[in-house]
Amino acid sequence: MNELTLLQAMRDKTPVATDAAVEEGRRKLLNRIDPSAPIARPTRHRTKARRAGIISLATAAIVAALVAGDVLGPTGWRGAATAQAAQVLNEAAQTTIKTADPVVNPGQYLKISSSNLWSSLSIDESGKEFQWLDTENMTMYIPANRNDVWVWERSGRIPTVFFDEASKEHGQSLQYDKPKGDVLRGANGAFYGSAPDQSGFPSPEYLASFPRDPHMLLNNIFKRTLGQGQSIDGEALVFIADLLRTGMVPGDLRAALYKAAALIPGVTVVEDQATLNGRKGIAIGRVEEVSHTRQDIIIDPQTGQLIGERQVLTQAQGTMPAGTAITLTTIETSVSDTAP
Repeated sequence: MNELTLLQAMRDKTPVATDAAVEEGRRKLLNRIDPSAPIARPTRHRTKARRAGIISLATAAIVAALVAGDVLGPTGWRGAATAQAAQVLNEAAQTTIKTADPVVNPGQYLKISSSNLWSSLSIDESGKEFQWLDTENMTMYIPANRNDVWVWERSGRIPTVFFDEASKEHGQSLQYDKPKGDVLRGANGAFYGSAPDQSGFPSPEYLASFPRDPHMLLNNIFKRTLGQGQSIDGEALVFIADLLRTGMVPGDLRAALYKAAALIPGVTVVEDQATLNGRKGIAIGRVEEVSHTRQDIIIDPQTGQLIGERQVLTQAQGTMPAGTAITLTTIETSVSDTAP
């Protein structure tokens, strides 16, 4: 099997040879991608459902061929976001370029405040499952000189939303549900005495490594996430949401990420008036059929700023009904003269 066969198969949506041929094609094409370049990704709390599922070998091989050179790639070949979603994302990109990024002067801190919702699952000795949602508030203080000491305030996870009385009783009985607020400190973000990226916040060098052309950027993201997640397109949107939620993405890259999201098939407007912590925006999302979840990013159309992101169930799972946000993060970025 050669690359042309793979490309034509994607274009024409026709079957591609045998499993053995597909595997051989995949091996050859993956070998063309430079394996030496390290890939860093923001740290993320995610449910098992997010990472469930396996991308087919044929699809992986096709994408490997297309993105290996960071040239045209698969963008546009398989469709894109709906016209409404693309309009929202492209308008947000234009608006965000006009919005000045926070300027952190010497002695000041970039302050990133987030309110988070995480799903929890516990199984007792009898094998019975209990589900609920925890909240956690976090504030990161990043000094103008990143080599100086960072400060990270964490409230701890607090059980908040329950769907049945048994889960409420079980969740509140657990020892870890009695959080002690932490204030962590670490030079250059090394809060745990090891690599600086333990905080999950990207370095300026990492952010500078992304192309600003939306087509090139999406191909770059496809390469970085190849073989991960439930689908190539879904994992690309997850990656974009992960990066945006750090609150550290500069305006030019933020605009490019919005435009790249507009090129992802299956992305739609899912809510015209989404409210997160009292702030209103437009929710753009994409459904993963395997896990019955939807990844959303919520954008303030007036400023182009990201309000937050969430993962929503499209079908009930256990005691959690459809429509439940099983992960949710709201972000606010500002400048502070002091840190705790």
